[in-house]
Amino acid sequence: MKNEKNLPISTEWLLDSIGQTGRGLISDVFMVYCPKTHSKGTGFLYKSGYVITNWHVINDCSEKEIILISNKGEEIKVLELISDKDIDLAALKPEKKLQGGLEIDNSSEIKPGVQISTWGHPLEYPGPAPLLSVGYISGFRDHYETKTSQMIKHIVVNGAFNPGNSGGPLFISGEKKVIGVVVSKHAPMNSFLNSALEALSKTKGGFVYTATDGEGNKKEFMEAHLVAELLKHQRKLTQVMIGEAIDRSELINFLKKNNIE
Repeated sequence: MKNEKNLPISTEWLLDSIGQTGRGLISDVFMVYCPKTHSKGTGFLYKSGYVITNWHVINDCSEKEIILISNKGEEIKVLELISDKDIDLAALKPEKKLQGGLEIDNSSEIKPGVQISTWGHPLEYPGPAPLLSVGYISGFRDHYETKTSQMIKHIVVNGAFNPGNSGGPLFISGEKKVIGVVVSKHAPMNSFLNSALEALSKTKGGFVYTATDGEGNKKEFMEAHLVAELLKHQRKLTQVMIGEAIDRSELINFLKKNNIE
């Protein structure tokens, strides 16, 4: 690979190791970050010029508050935001035209046992180069959206999806066309434990702890709040090898509905 000026070492090593096809894939994958909410996820450049991600990654953020970070560490602002909460998809229009872009696979058969892969920015991994996750298709599930009575097709995957992988492109391993959009992992919690966490997070009592985030901002936590935050954080880190991706058919409908194609 020809060295580029100021290319991060992690990106340089990755580009050197994955071959020409792989280079094309990861150049179309971006970290999606909203400083306002500290939310981080993954997005991919679609051939139309929009970056596709999940709605929940950019929830509560306007287009002006979202940053796209390339595998070279370049920060790109967003001019337009189109989203659909029910399907959990969003399209971001970058401030400048980006070269490349992925296509949707309309021909390959998707069936259990097929090996899949995704590139993304899981957990607290800072990038800028994305990480590879692999797995297998386990089956399919109809996700029922209660507010709209809509059935949304999901691909169920046996693979290491983590927070931060959300919005990443799902591929059949060895291929370069998108068959789905990573949306979630399964970390089971029954109603009792969930209600207990909610009760803790609303309790006012005990000692007060002052925390400082990475940007120097201070925030006070009551004792119960701190326990709830720590438990929620540990749950996020729990690795359950079952995840889901929004099926390509739902992505196609979203793009057509918003005239993105």
